Amino acid sequence: MLDALVIGAGPVGLACALEIQRRGLRVVIVEKGALVNSIIGYPTNMEFFSTPELLEIGGYPFPTSQYKPLREDALDYYQRVARAEKLELRLHERVLSLSGEQGSFTATTGLGEIQARNVVVATGFYDLPNLLNVPGEDLPHVSHYYKEPYQHAAQPVVVIGAKNSAAKAALQLTRAGASVTLLVRGPEISPSVKYWIRPDLLNRIAEGRITAHFNACVTAIHPDAVDITTPNGPLTVPARFVYALTGYHPDETLLGALGIEPDPNDVARAPLFDPTTQETTQPGVYVAGTVCGGRATSRWFIENGRHHAQLIAAHLAR
Repeated sequence: MLDALVIGAGPVGLACALEIQRRGLRVVIVEKGALVNSIIGYPTNMEFFSTPELLEIGGYPFPTSQYKPLREDALDYYQRVARAEKLELRLHERVLSLSGEQGSFTATTGLGEIQARNVVVATGFYDLPNLLNVPGEDLPHVSHYYKEPYQHAAQPVVVIGAKNSAAKAALQLTRAGASVTLLVRGPEISPSVKYWIRPDLLNRIAEGRITAHFNACVTAIHPDAVDITTPNGPLTVPARFVYALTGYHPDETLLGALGIEPDPNDVARAPLFDPTTQETTQPGVYVAGTVCGGRATSRWFIENGRHHAQLIAAHLAR
C-alpha cells in the first residue's frame, strides 16, 4: 500500500510528491491528462508573470535565458524535475471516487484501483471553464482556450473577457491581422490586468484597432456572429471565431466524490482545511495549490501553493 497518493501532476502536485518521497515514504501521482497538463494547454510561448525562482520546486534551479520564463521553459523544467526525482507517475488516468478512511483509502480510477494510507488533492482548476450558458456556446468555432493568433488573420474574432487572458489574446490577435471585438461584462478593463498589458490594450482600443463594448452581455452565438445586449440596446457583432476567456473553476464534483467539504462561510466554496497541515475535514485527505481557493482562483498560484508540499510532507512523516 502507498503511503500517499497525489491526485494531479501539475507543479504543486509534483512538489508534494517529491517532498513526501524525500521523507522515505512511497508516493504515486495519478493524473487524468499529461504531465503538467494545464501548462500544456496554455498559449504558445506564453510568458509567466513570475520570475524563475518563484516557480522552482524541490530546490532545482529553473534555467532560462528569459527574465520571465515561457510556457515551453516550464514544460521542460517540470518534466526534468519529475525525471530527476524518479517520481512514480500514472498519467492519463482519471480518479473517479475515493472510499475508505485514513490508513486504508481506495481510489477508483478509469483503469482500476489504487490503495493508499493518505491522499493529496492538487488538481488545480484550468480544465473547467466558466461557461456563458448561452445558445451556440458549443459551436465548433467557439473556444474557452486560446492558443495562438495566426490562423485568424483577416478574420473577425470576438474575445469575451476583461482580465489578463482576454487582454493578451486580443492584443496578439490584433497584431496578427485579425479584426478583434472585445466584449466586457463590466464597465472597464479589469484593474487586475498586469501593468504592462493594460495600457497597451487601452491604447489599442482608443486608436480604434480593437473595438470594445463594455457593460455587454452575450445572449447568443451564431456561426458568423454574436448577439449582445449593451446599454444602448441589442447589437449583433460579426465573428468567425469566438474566444470566451471568462475564467475557470475547480472540479467540485470530484472534490465531493473525494469527501472534501466546502467552507459554508466562503462564497468561493473553498474546501475546509487546516492551514498548518493542509488536512481537510476528512482525516488523511489533504489539499494543495490552487484548489485550496475554491472558485477564488487567484488566491493560490505555483508561487505560494508549492509551499503546501512541505507542510503536508512534514505532517505525514510524523
